Amino acid sequence: MAQATIVLVDDEPDIIKLMQIYLQHEGYELLIACNGQEALQIAATHTIDLMVLDLMMPEMDGIQTCMHIRESSHFPIIMLSAKGQDMDKITGLSVGADDYVTKPFNPLELVARIKSQLRRTHTYTSSINIESDPMIRLGRLTIDPSTHEIMIDEQDVHLTPREFAILLLLARHPGQVFSTEHIYQKVWKEEYMDSPNTIMVHVRKIREKIESNPRQPQYIKTIWGIGYKMECHS
Repeated sequence: MAQATIVLVDDEPDIIKLMQIYLQHEGYELLIACNGQEALQIAATHTIDLMVLDLMMPEMDGIQTCMHIRESSHFPIIMLSAKGQDMDKITGLSVGADDYVTKPFNPLELVARIKSQLRRTHTYTSSINIESDPMIRLGRLTIDPSTHEIMIDEQDVHLTPREFAILLLLARHPGQVFSTEHIYQKVWKEEYMDSPNTIMVHVRKIREKIESNPRQPQYIKTIWGIGYKMECHS
């Protein structure tokens, strides 16, 4: 398998140089951007496997950049920032980031997180490619596991791979309650070591895309103190 192409987006040359040293040693192909606008140009003209995206940048910050990218692309994004508060992490995840690393960071930890994201994406894509599940229909919602297509009232809905995996898990078992820990283990394919906020943010984004009124969801129901379930629809 060819080595992955990674985009490094940061306005601090020393941070870029540090990441280059460790990631080039791993054999990755690297593309460099100094701001959000450059990152968008690269994303539009190259095949990208992953992006490391700084949060605080001039011209266009990481939040805005991530939002623009998620309009058309679904490769993993690791947000990089000196801010470490929970709300900053939640904001990054809510606009489509897959992971969040706080500066100053251990370069070896960043490499491990990159490898983990690439491994999850490869495993998930491979499983989708060989999937031959029948179409799932729940009321106005239609899910095709084999093509990753989702429709509400015949209108296409675009989810990130992680959002799709969560929705598919719940839709395959309507009425069954899944804890946040169970969802994380099934979708992230690893032991639950994260905050419940991660699942909460992803579920909120799914609701915004499939529900007529996300504040009063008809499909994904919250079971307080336990987790989530897909409501049965005829």
